[in-house]
Amino acid sequence: MSTAVRIAVLDYGIGNLRSAVKGLERCGADAWLTEDADEIATADGVVLPGVGAFGPCMDALRSHGLDRCARDAVERGVPFLGICVGMQLLYESSDETPGASGLGIVPGRVLRIPDGVKHPQMQWNQIHVTRPSPLLAGLDDTWMYFVHSYAATDTGDTIATCDYGGDVVAAVERGRVWATQFHPEKSGDAGHVIMSNFVDIVRAR
Repeated sequence: MSTAVRIAVLDYGIGNLRSAVKGLERCGADAWLTEDADEIATADGVVLPGVGAFGPCMDALRSHGLDRCARDAVERGVPFLGICVGMQLLYESSDETPGASGLGIVPGRVLRIPDGVKHPQMQWNQIHVTRPSPLLAGLDDTWMYFVHSYAATDTGDTIATCDYGGDVVAAVERGRVWATQFHPEKSGDAGHVIMSNFVDIVRAR
């Protein structure tokens, strides 16, 4: 009998969501794309990836009914991981789409990266761990792959930053919710460590 943890990756039709599934599978998880509320409710862990703009992604999440599924998972204490725009959707709002409401799972806003640097940040950048977190176990001053023009404000949940025209929030932890602005599934061996750490968190819940 398989002992692999079951991780639901929320499928709201935006971008290449399957890369997150493949990354989790490489770490030994039973991961699958789904928009089925019943499947999500029985998963051991939930992942919200995302690429694109805040407003359209949030609209798509709501149109699939997955905003409720995400909040329900967090309320139940199911380990939850947001990736890139999936991280930004956890916040209350974003300057990228004024007037659009996010999930509000993490307090604060998402702001445009300050002027003086290229937009978007589309490169490998070094993350700096600012406080211990099981998601970042075994990592510090590690290079990860970023693609974004907006970043979350630091409201006390930050566990890692990168330097891009100043400190930029690279990863957060709030309760049983973790999120990365970078793409661990595209960040080679170091990203594999992040995904493996999340699978271990799910396994230990």
